[in-house]
Amino acid sequence: MGVVANPAKPAGRQVIRRAVRLILGAGREVRTEPLTAKLVGLGGALADCGSVPALAAESDLLLVFGGDGTILGVAREIAGTQTPLLGINLGTLGFLTATTARRLPQTLEQLWAGRCELEERPLIAATLPHRQPAFREVALNDFVISRGTVPRLIELEVRVDGELLTSYRGDGLIVSSPTGSTAYSLAAGGAVVSPQAEVFALTPICAHTLSSRSVIVSLHSTIEVRLRSERVETFLAGDGQMSVRLEAGEVVTLTRSACTCHLVRLAGASFFDTLRQKLNWSGSTL
Repeated sequence: MGVVANPAKPAGRQVIRRAVRLILGAGREVRTEPLTAKLVGLGGALADCGSVPALAAESDLLLVFGGDGTILGVAREIAGTQTPLLGINLGTLGFLTATTARRLPQTLEQLWAGRCELEERPLIAATLPHRQPAFREVALNDFVISRGTVPRLIELEVRVDGELLTSYRGDGLIVSSPTGSTAYSLAAGGAVVSPQAEVFALTPICAHTLSSRSVIVSLHSTIEVRLRSERVETFLAGDGQMSVRLEAGEVVTLTRSACTCHLVRLAGASFFDTLRQKLNWSGSTL
């Protein structure tokens, strides 16, 4: 079993040490990577795998300690592997995490008893095909095209499967997966999308027109976004964790990735339960 933690959350050190003790006490092997080993400070108790992808390749499951951002980062790092992720929330909202630090012993017992389920989540890919070498990145939540620090509008022409959709003028555009519908897209007024839906959500950011709304298209579509603005800094970001500056006239191509992410869910948990609890919807028991 692999253990990965967010090194920027030292408050989780005791939680991770507790998890390691529980796993070793159950007669199971624990493996980790350099940043987590340094954070936890358990020395020889953990087998250092050298990197997160190497850890994933040698583990049947990764316990990820942090928040949604930590899950997103690990999912991008291990894209292409089949190793499932079980998130333990050390952050705030935690849409992607399966449990909390307080419930860690019960969670491990459920896991070892096989009372859990796997959810396969699609990743999305962004390419800049005219660059040499061609730029390509993947994301679990979303790709965002947005202006830089100067508060000026940017213009983006959007095509879906070669057909013109529209041109947006505003602060930018979010192209999200079903998983990412509850992230930046939701904050910008986009729809909540079930993780099982095979769709992209295209959500404009502060569009300079009252008629602009989030648009839902097939996850099997090819989306092309051309930057029409010439004198405004514009960036492409994936999951808020990588960023590249775009040039005027450049086209970003977005498609479903061949890679997927596998998230562990405890038996009885559901996406709609999570929505009610995390968003304080009517009907929540918390």
